[in-house]
Amino acid sequence: MESLSPSGHRFRRIPRQSIATNLKLDPLLDENLEQWPHLNELVQCYRTDWVKDENKYGHYESISPVLFQTQIFEGPDTDIETEIQLASARQIRAEDTTDDDIPSTSGRQFPDATFSDSSHSKVLKHFGQSPLPAYEPAFDWENERSMIFGQRTPETPTTHYGSGLKISVKVLSLVFQAGLVEPFYGTICLYNRERREKLSEDFFFRILPTEMQDASITYEPRGVFYLDAPSASICLLIQLEKTVTEEGGVHLTERERQKLQVWSRIMPYRESFAWAIVPLFDNSITAASGGSTSPGSPLAPSVSGSSSHEGVSEPTAKITLDGKLGYSSRSSVIVEISNLNKVKESYTEESLQDPKRKVHKPVKGVLRLEIEKLQAGHADLENVSESGSVTNDSIDPADRIADSTFTKCPSNGSDGPQHSNSKWNFFDGKEIPKNGSNAVGYSDLNADDFQAFDFRSTTRNEPFLQLFHCLYIYPLTVSLNRKRNLFIRIELRKDDADARRQPLEAMCTREPDVSLQKWVHTQVAVGARAACYHDEIKLFLPAIWTPMHHLLFTFFHIDLQTKLEAPKPVIVGYASLPLSTHAQLRSEISLPIMRELVPHYLQDSGKERLDYLEDGKNIFRLRLRLCSSLYPVNERIRDFFLEYDRHTLRTSPPWGSELLEAINSLKNVDSTALLQFLHPILNMLLHLIGNGGETLQVAAFRAMVNILTRVQHESVDDTERNRFLVNYVDYAFDDFGGRQPPVYPGLSTVWGSLARSKAKGYRVGPVYDDVLAMAWFFLELIVKSMALEQTRLFYHSLPLGEDVPPMQLKEGVFRCILQLYDCLLTEVHERCKKGLSLAKRLNSSLAFFCYDLLSIIEPRQVFELVSLYLDKFSGVCQSALHDCKLTFLQIICDHDLFVEMPGRDPSDRNYLSSVLIQELFLTWDHDDLSQRAKAARILVVLLCKHEFDSRYQKHEDKLYIAQLYFPLIGQILDEMPVFYNLNAVEKREVLIVILHIVRNLDDPSLVKAWQQSIARTRLFFKLLEECLILFEHRKPADSMLVGCSSRSPSGDGPVSPKYSDRLSPAINNYLSEASRQEVRPQGTPENGYLWQRANSHLSSPSQPYSLREALAQAQSSRIGASTQALRESLHPMLRQKLELWEENLSAAVSLQVLEITEKFSTTAASNIIATDFGKHDCITSIFMSFFSRNQPLVFWKALFPVFNSVFNLHGAILMSRENDRFLKQVAFHLLRLAVFRNDNIKKRAVVGLQILIRSSFYYFMQTARLRVMLTITLSELMSDVQVTQMKSDGTLEESGEARRLRKSLEEMADEAKSPNLLSECGLPENALVVIPEKLSENQWSWSEVKYLSDSLLLALDASLEHALLASVMTMDRYSAAESFYKLALAFAPVPDLHIMWLLHLCDAHQEMQSWAEAAQCAVAVAGVVMQALVARNDGVWSRDHVAALRKICPMVSREITSEASAAEVEGYGSSKLTVDSAVKYLQLANKLFSQAELHHFCASILELVIPVYKSRRAYGQLAKCHTLLTNIYESILEQDSSPIPFTDATYYRVGFYGEKFGKLDRKEYVYREARDVRLGDIMEKLSHIYECRMDDDNQTLRIIPDSRQVKADDLQAGVCHLQITAVDPVMEDEDLGSRRERIFSLSTGTIRARVFDRFLFDTPFTKNGKTQGGLEDQWKRRSVLQTEGSFPALVNRLLVIKSECLEFSPVENAIGMIETRTAALRNELEEPRSSEGDQLPRLQSLQRILQGSVAVQVNSGVLSVCTAFLSGEPATRLRSQELQQLIAALLEFMAVCKRAIRVHFRLIGEEDQDFHTQLVNGFQSLTAELSHYIPAILSEL
Repeated sequence: MESLSPSGHRFRRIPRQSIATNLKLDPLLDENLEQWPHLNELVQCYRTDWVKDENKYGHYESISPVLFQTQIFEGPDTDIETEIQLASARQIRAEDTTDDDIPSTSGRQFPDATFSDSSHSKVLKHFGQSPLPAYEPAFDWENERSMIFGQRTPETPTTHYGSGLKISVKVLSLVFQAGLVEPFYGTICLYNRERREKLSEDFFFRILPTEMQDASITYEPRGVFYLDAPSASICLLIQLEKTVTEEGGVHLTERERQKLQVWSRIMPYRESFAWAIVPLFDNSITAASGGSTSPGSPLAPSVSGSSSHEGVSEPTAKITLDGKLGYSSRSSVIVEISNLNKVKESYTEESLQDPKRKVHKPVKGVLRLEIEKLQAGHADLENVSESGSVTNDSIDPADRIADSTFTKCPSNGSDGPQHSNSKWNFFDGKEIPKNGSNAVGYSDLNADDFQAFDFRSTTRNEPFLQLFHCLYIYPLTVSLNRKRNLFIRIELRKDDADARRQPLEAMCTREPDVSLQKWVHTQVAVGARAACYHDEIKLFLPAIWTPMHHLLFTFFHIDLQTKLEAPKPVIVGYASLPLSTHAQLRSEISLPIMRELVPHYLQDSGKERLDYLEDGKNIFRLRLRLCSSLYPVNERIRDFFLEYDRHTLRTSPPWGSELLEAINSLKNVDSTALLQFLHPILNMLLHLIGNGGETLQVAAFRAMVNILTRVQHESVDDTERNRFLVNYVDYAFDDFGGRQPPVYPGLSTVWGSLARSKAKGYRVGPVYDDVLAMAWFFLELIVKSMALEQTRLFYHSLPLGEDVPPMQLKEGVFRCILQLYDCLLTEVHERCKKGLSLAKRLNSSLAFFCYDLLSIIEPRQVFELVSLYLDKFSGVCQSALHDCKLTFLQIICDHDLFVEMPGRDPSDRNYLSSVLIQELFLTWDHDDLSQRAKAARILVVLLCKHEFDSRYQKHEDKLYIAQLYFPLIGQILDEMPVFYNLNAVEKREVLIVILHIVRNLDDPSLVKAWQQSIARTRLFFKLLEECLILFEHRKPADSMLVGCSSRSPSGDGPVSPKYSDRLSPAINNYLSEASRQEVRPQGTPENGYLWQRANSHLSSPSQPYSLREALAQAQSSRIGASTQALRESLHPMLRQKLELWEENLSAAVSLQVLEITEKFSTTAASNIIATDFGKHDCITSIFMSFFSRNQPLVFWKALFPVFNSVFNLHGAILMSRENDRFLKQVAFHLLRLAVFRNDNIKKRAVVGLQILIRSSFYYFMQTARLRVMLTITLSELMSDVQVTQMKSDGTLEESGEARRLRKSLEEMADEAKSPNLLSECGLPENALVVIPEKLSENQWSWSEVKYLSDSLLLALDASLEHALLASVMTMDRYSAAESFYKLALAFAPVPDLHIMWLLHLCDAHQEMQSWAEAAQCAVAVAGVVMQALVARNDGVWSRDHVAALRKICPMVSREITSEASAAEVEGYGSSKLTVDSAVKYLQLANKLFSQAELHHFCASILELVIPVYKSRRAYGQLAKCHTLLTNIYESILEQDSSPIPFTDATYYRVGFYGEKFGKLDRKEYVYREARDVRLGDIMEKLSHIYECRMDDDNQTLRIIPDSRQVKADDLQAGVCHLQITAVDPVMEDEDLGSRRERIFSLSTGTIRARVFDRFLFDTPFTKNGKTQGGLEDQWKRRSVLQTEGSFPALVNRLLVIKSECLEFSPVENAIGMIETRTAALRNELEEPRSSEGDQLPRLQSLQRILQGSVAVQVNSGVLSVCTAFLSGEPATRLRSQELQQLIAALLEFMAVCKRAIRVHFRLIGEEDQDFHTQLVNGFQSLTAELSHYIPAILSEL
């Protein structure tokens, strides 16, 4: 096992970093160590390489993250599509962009890997990406693992003491005003100003003048110092000295100067010259920045130079060391020190700070240092977390790497962006190709660098990891009674037998590269009575020292009086110090000085003979500092080591009892000492446990437990696994490197026996609880020991590249481990019930034990342990126990090779996965909500782990994994209530898992899920529907609040903020973290939003860094904080990322469900599955779900080819009656899509409609039923879609939606565009005309499609027109009624809708009191019902009855086909069309007609009602009907006999001229008004309606006063004209050519139905241009108007469709006038009267007519005709024929008058005699007048 090769082996050797290369211990340690086993143990402990188990903390290599595309949804962002297209066009052009520029969507940078599920062409291509990456877009394996309770976190090895800072100092130059002419020497050390103590040993340097520099020495060593943490009191203490020269600082008299040669011969000595203090972290100094750091960076002042002088610190440094790691790999700073304090006398280091010290002038010189902050050991760099920021709390906040994503990471000068998943590897300086970042090792330390020993490492509470064993000696003062030039020589001696023997070579020198010396000297204290020294002398100690080892100090005085020939310093005296008594003392030691050395001067016996200076006073003060990791200062530890040696070497007489005592007394060792020697002590105890006797084993075990517990409790960190112990297990413990049998059997036996005694009920004392608390440590030791044994067994025999086979445990050992495991399980079980936290920790430790064993021993042996566990915790147990069980499974399933684990017996698939599925399902049935969530989470994380694992990317791997988890789906389907009980978040988790499993399954396995039963298949699709519901992407703009209850299930602690409902719960943590960091994700455009936060060291960690974060914190602290508000608080980049993930998730889920549906559809076609083949409800329900959700464009693109294939395969079933509801919904949604703004979606909707039409052709041979359906859905859609929009001037206009729908409907029937459209939507061009399998001929017909399209457009237009009238509805009742009428017509194919609009119309008429029209509406409704009933042969009526109805209301069309009326569409159809409803509407019509006094219509209607009552024998109703009929006929009689002829209405022709009228412009209408409406009324009414419509811009409305023909082009432009004329209805058989004037009462057909469709009016005019002329010039124009339809109609006005004119000449006019009067009289005379009682009315009308004809005062009528035509000039113009006619008419008129006067005489009584006389007189005078013109009249009468 010399060096384990990296190929497939678990263990990696980590070479020890020796702390200081200058600790040359070897010569001293070469003494034979075998006699000292404990030393051997110690040296092994510090020297051997660490062994690290690479597998222990799991290993995970992720694939590069999935790329997400922006999804396009219909809605405000439809235009994004165009933007994306433009952007992609731009991207192609910019070829020079590099991969790094692409903004990554997952927040990590990665090369643009085209992600295609790694599926190759042979594998089925998926519709979309897997939903899992979008659900867990920021999946972080490390983070997910860290959430597991009791998760083990790897510790980095503490190579150097403290993970603090490391600083290197290099002396660059020293410059004086006069230049540097001589060499200077000096020391630098770390110094604590406040405590006045040295923190490190001295670093010696020298500065040579340039001419003296040796060209070969290019590298001046640097001093490397270690720091714990920055603090203001830490500084560099620099002391300079130089060789003494003549001009130098030793002030001599002339005589002495001559003797100087003597001096230099005796001892070439250096004198102190100057000193300076450089504070490293003085924040009070604001220093200018410079150096190699980035100019704009905010530098935290950290290393600044200043010299403290007289207690005043002056800012002399020019630079600070920046608080961030790494703008370049070397963040060095040049410090210039200009305040060098002169020194003129000897001093100690403490005295420098003394305020009473004498101050000398500063030296005018500058010392330049280069100070550089180095990478501090591994400790920091392994802490670089995912985002690349170092989170290392040992560095204070000012020094925290704030946003390393804004800077570059500290990778050795490599500028590449930091990759997300790089875990840095420092142990070999090679670059690790995996993650592209350079590994940073100790490359920045050079071999020659001097690593100054950090004194604090001997006092820290940390285990010693390095071998060091030396003593630092600081002579301080010697107080003599006279002035001397004194220096001291120091040496280390073995014994005091002979002073002449050579001392040991153990002394370090200041000179580089000089081996150890026998002695060293201090400085010379010149001419001082009290000599002071500041030297540091370092010596290496022997490995084992005896009481005789001692230090000998010799004091010399340099006497300048000596002879030049043999100059020699004078020995003043000696002092000795035995090591064993004083070495560990930290305080000052004072010694007396002996004059002479006598043999055995150390022994007390020799002491009497000694002669001391100064009366034996202790005049020599010194201080020692022992730094040793071999020699424990603590006596108990020394005892233990000693007894251990004796036991091992078998030298102590009573075997072991002394050792037992020593072991037991370890309990009382103080914690620092214990910690420092922790590793060797543990090793020795383990050694004893491994191969001591039983008593010793138990004692060692108990001592070990005790030590571990103390270490756990007393050390600084309070994590569950103490850092030092973890380091011991993970790195230091190597099971004695194979030199002894492995530890695990002994350890398990001792522990097992203890556990068994506890189980048997023996008292085992408090130690047992401690064992349980520390169980993790022992379990990990056992495992590592096993693993090391396994590796050693197979190391040499294993071929390269093969994995180590599992180790078979010996039966006995395995049984022992099984029993121990069982006992521990019982403890977990017992303590869990009591709710002790220890139980949960122990549970995790046991889980990790199994986890580790899985990699070492035969998995089936581990499965025995697992099944033992599950038996103990079987079923649904107490909440706490169940939680433990989940944690246990979670830990075990996190194993790297989880997927590849076998089953328990060879036929099984994977034991662990089946157990897991079972337990998770149980948990979902559990009451504890938090556990349900946890179970769901475990599953999702596991699947993510598999999905993103680079090992399992092959198709067959994915398939294997899917089959592993497939049973879970079966379980859910078997017990759906369990699923339905979950809350939304958990459901989402489960559904994502299901989708993911199904996605990777092969078809045969998937089909199995559908083969069991119809109900089960249905449930499977219910799950898919849930997916669509729960993952639907609703824009955050919908301001939805938090979906499920906003309190966390556990109810304790603050609610974690929810940024998103649909994404994985982990995302919320990711986003809160990200917003806390508020980093700038890479790839942000330069001008992008950047909220750069304030300098990190200004804000404490508890305070938010920015306003935005403050907002986010405030949000999350409020319990019900809305998701919306939280999202608002996010950085825009993060918010954009969040939305991107959400929409991709939604798209991926929908596409996945679509893919499954398609598979199902094709499988169903082959009838091998269990589903309802009658209805295919699975397919229909899922399609309804698809259509009704908000889906992205990619989904619509994928949907329609599937839609087409489904209708091809299952068209007959889907189009059948049972699926009407489905069809109707599909139709509705297709029309809805046809309104979309997005062109791509709109096209597809059109194709979808065409597919429906095609299916309709093939399965029904016609489209009538589909037309009904589409009409219904269009009507429903109209209520959803806004068809109008407000223009700026407040009027309405057609909206974009309506325009788009119209366009889509037109495209649907566009034969030319169809092939392109189909191919754009991914369908074959012949998709519409291709013939389905079972049918023979092509049924498609474009003309029918056109007809269908037109009828839908008609409905659309009617709806639109109706909507546009909304504003004038109340004013313009005519238009309102018309719009209802149009709607009724447009929706005629659907009886329900037809009736609905007719009833609306009926109500509108009733409000206007247009009773006849309202009645017509009721008749029309009854007609619809009757026709439907007749068509179904379902009523009492026949076609004749319908024909009778049509006479009343011609609107009752023949259109309604049986197909339409029978189209039972959910909520519509013939069920409402019953005989009763028909009767109800007929009765309504009857009531309304009688209100309109149109009684003859009432009669016809009642005649239709009577057959119903007859068929039902409802005699009471029949009696009522006949009573009614009687009343009706009487009313008709009454109307007829009225002397004033009855009129039911008045009619007016209205002409519209003017553009403002819109559609009405240049059209004429006939209005039917109530009979009391006069011309003035209707003028006022119409003016009122239309004036409102005129705008303010001088649009006026004028009324044309006469009824002449209007030439529209001659009218004034821009003015609107109305022409209103009263018109008369024309009877059916009336002779319109007759020149008579029309008197309505003369019409003969009174009882005939009053149905009119022709109207006339006469207009007089003259041809000579005069407005008025005499009778001879007066022409008459008769206009006859034909309307569209007849009155009474369903509306109040009808359009004039034909207008004819007749002209009558003046003479014809005259003849007509006379003939009209003749006819009226004759009519009155000849009218038959039924009885004599009717005389009275007859008399009155006769009187009226006669008075108008012959009374003298009005005879101007007849006379004026004569004067006009029969006299003078006009008579000559008449044709003879006209003359004849005129005369004949006059004669006849006179004859009838004469007859009437006679009848009058018969009828009158007394009172009318005078009137009769007047009539007779009038007649005679008229005759006389006429005889002038017509002489023949006298003979005639």
